[in-house]
Amino acid sequence: MNEAHQRHRLRSIIGGSAGNLVEWYDWYTYSAFALYFAPIFFPEGSSTAQLLNAAAIFAVGFVMRPIGAWVMGIYADRRGRKAGLTLSVSLMCTGSLMIALTPGYASIGTLAPVLLVVARMLQGLSVGGEYGASATYLSEMAGRERRGFFSSFQYVTLISGQLLALSVLLVLQTVVSEEALRSWAWRIPFVIGAALAVVVFYLRRRLKETESFTNAQRSAAPRSSSYSLFRHHPKEAFLVMALTAGGTLAFYAYTTYMQKFLVNTSGFTVEAATRITAAALFVFMLLQPVFGALSDRVGRRPVMIAFGIAGVLLTYPIFRMLEVVQNPILAFALVLTALVIVSGYTSINAVVKAELFPAHIRALGVALPYAIANTIFGGTAEYVALWLKMSGMESVFYWYVTAMIGLSLIVYWRMRDTRQSSLILED
Repeated sequence: MNEAHQRHRLRSIIGGSAGNLVEWYDWYTYSAFALYFAPIFFPEGSSTAQLLNAAAIFAVGFVMRPIGAWVMGIYADRRGRKAGLTLSVSLMCTGSLMIALTPGYASIGTLAPVLLVVARMLQGLSVGGEYGASATYLSEMAGRERRGFFSSFQYVTLISGQLLALSVLLVLQTVVSEEALRSWAWRIPFVIGAALAVVVFYLRRRLKETESFTNAQRSAAPRSSSYSLFRHHPKEAFLVMALTAGGTLAFYAYTTYMQKFLVNTSGFTVEAATRITAAALFVFMLLQPVFGALSDRVGRRPVMIAFGIAGVLLTYPIFRMLEVVQNPILAFALVLTALVIVSGYTSINAVVKAELFPAHIRALGVALPYAIANTIFGGTAEYVALWLKMSGMESVFYWYVTAMIGLSLIVYWRMRDTRQSSLILED
């Protein structure tokens, strides 16, 4: 392979990853700032009840993700990965701008949470399509020998988006007062997200299409559709749902929910919890290419099995220790330990799914089954955890996460190694 082709591949991967970062920044900004804007939209009830309402709307966004995955997965298979990526970021921009501009409950009453729901629905459609399009694009652009390494940058940028949202929160906590942050300054990150999405829109319009999609268009392969997916690839579709369940629940438990857990249960201040979470996420981000490269050497299956075993053995003890931890350094170490474990899933789950499907239906095959499992288990993680806490059964959540990782572990143990049987045929 010549040097010019390598540079083209690297530019495409960087371009696709940068757009993914902004998409996930917009998505996670909602969770990062929920502690501040929840009283604006839900003025009555305890802080936990307000967070529960905000988490319910967070879950509504997840409900839309299978619809977005279905619509835009088909769109990306028929019109191109580049077209799917461009459409998804347009929807994200609209949703972020709506949240930034929607008045609070005190100004427009129940219309405020209604508009918040609509905005999250648009963002859910966007992210539902983004995952399949970006996972497919990065996996197809990466070379066979380093596919695990390069595709891991999907989660590098996903985590970077979450980290950027937390960084904006840290800056605002430093430069504006607590009163201002709760009153109006929480809107700033949503304005930033909408502006960045416009930049990404133009960036993605300049991306090159993948060779896999071009070859699929020239072939006589059937058109992508949900009927075709579940009629001709049912085993692979259900395999994606099964291998996603435990991984996505663990990921959301240790990322988006962890900040609130450190405040509500461990007793840290919002600022301290944000710093602990941000520091752990930064290291977590750096680990993704390491685990991705490891999968290129030893295979995808052993890496996922290692996540499953460690997750089953250590999830409950980590949560129990975090309940009583008071030292922020120890809290950081515990959270990071959990994130190291989850890296065995996050770093390679995208490429594993992409390698299961032929090119003509790959974007839909990656996106739709994943989005269904992600909605059921990832999207409800915060809500389930907070509801169990309010019911005085917080430890049940720890066992729930453990059990779902255990079920996914069975799947990892029984599945074939996609590195050896990949259906991404192009080098």
